[in-house]
Amino acid sequence: MSDPQITLTLAVASLAGLAMLIVAALNGWRGWLQLKSQELRLANEPAPTHHAGARIELADLKERIRKLEAIAAGVDL
Repeated sequence: MSDPQITLTLAVASLAGLAMLIVAALNGWRGWLQLKSQELRLANEPAPTHHAGARIELADLKERIRKLEAIAAGVDL
């Protein structure tokens, strides 16, 4: 009952399936490595500064200086 053609077909189909699984696993591995590389690159970059927050802080400091100058001049606000 062991026909050599059936055995050969089954072997070729098995090898093709195994090759597809290996290619899929390799693509997944490369994607995972790329993700981890990107995470490391982002972790080493400095955090972006928010210019809006710096402007608000600067405006607050200017307001405090204005009030202190008014107090020093004897002016009531």
